[in-house]
Amino acid sequence: MSSKTPSDLSAPTDDPGSDRALIARIAAHTSWANTSDRSARTAPGRAAARAAMLDRFEREIDPDGTMSPAERALRAESARRAYFSRLALRSAQARRRRAGRDTDGAA
Repeated sequence: MSSKTPSDLSAPTDDPGSDRALIARIAAHTSWANTSDRSARTAPGRAAARAAMLDRFEREIDPDGTMSPAERALRAESARRAYFSRLALRSAQARRRRAGRDTDGAA
């Protein structure tokens, strides 16, 4: 069985947009199949996302920029932890609600 590349599959059709998503999906799967270290490939994006999130919390806790960088970083990290703790709480509450609904409906 021969392996076709996405460019082989992009022959003109009646509706060129109809195959675009499928061709892109094939290209993405091919790219990931050829990636030996997934973690290294995604590391720059993860680092950028974390930095952007910390920047957000730093602006939130010190909008005027009057704190020392060390204090701002410390408080931003605490704000980040509080944010994710709130998300975890809401997730647990939603799971409990769903579990309660499932058991009530099964009776």
